[in-house]
Amino acid sequence: MNQPSARGQTLIETALVMPLFIMVLFGIITLGIGVFYQQQLTNAAREAARYAAIHSATAACPTTGDYDPASPPQTYPMVTSPGGCDRKAQRWPRMTSAARNAVFGLPRGDVKVAACWSGYRKDTATGAIDAPPPGTYGGGIGTISSVFVQCSIGGQDPTANPFGIGCSDGLATTDQASSMSDSPSRPIANTVTAYACYIWRPPLAGFLLIPPEITLRGVVTEAIQRQQ
Repeated sequence: MNQPSARGQTLIETALVMPLFIMVLFGIITLGIGVFYQQQLTNAAREAARYAAIHSATAACPTTGDYDPASPPQTYPMVTSPGGCDRKAQRWPRMTSAARNAVFGLPRGDVKVAACWSGYRKDTATGAIDAPPPGTYGGGIGTISSVFVQCSIGGQDPTANPFGIGCSDGLATTDQASSMSDSPSRPIANTVTAYACYIWRPPLAGFLLIPPEITLRGVVTEAIQRQQ
C-alpha cells in the first residue's frame, strides 16, 4: 500500500493557508495606506485652517466665507479686494491650494476643501446681542455670559460630526460670527474651521471584504489672527 506523498500534503496545506496569509498581509498594507492617507487629510485641513486664519480680514487678500465674516471697514489700507479675494463663491482657490500642497502620496486634485467661520454670542433669551468670550471684562467690573456658536459644513457641525459630511465640491457652509466690529454691519469671527476630505478606493477591496469606497476626513479649527 502506497504511503501518502509528503509533497502532496504540503501543497494542500499551502493551498489552504496561502489565501488567508495573503489576505492578512494585504490587509495590513491597506490599513497602513489608509492611516497614512488619513494623516495627509488632517495635515491638509490644518494647512487650510492656518491659511484662512492668517489671511483674515486685515490681510491684503482676505479668505472669506458666506457673508465675509471678519471683514474690516474699507478704511483699512491693506484690503485691496473688498469682500475678500479668496472667496467661497470661487471655492477658495488660495486656501485650497495651500491645503493640497501639503498633501503627499495621493491625488491632490481629488482632495476637497471647505471652511466656515464661528464666533461668540451672548447667552440670553433673545440671542440678539453678541458678546466676547466668557470671562471678566471692564477691569473686573462684571462677568459677561456668552456661548460659542459653531458654524456648519454640509449641514453638520464639523467639530462634532464630521462623518455626516459628504465629500464633493461646493459643500454648503453656514457661518456664525459675532457682530462686534468697527461698524454694526461687519461681523467678526473668532475662529475658522477647515474641512478636507478624499474618497479613497482601497486596492483589493472585494478580496479584503472592505467597502470599495471610504471617505477620509480631516477637521482642524484655528483662532483667527489680525494683521493690523
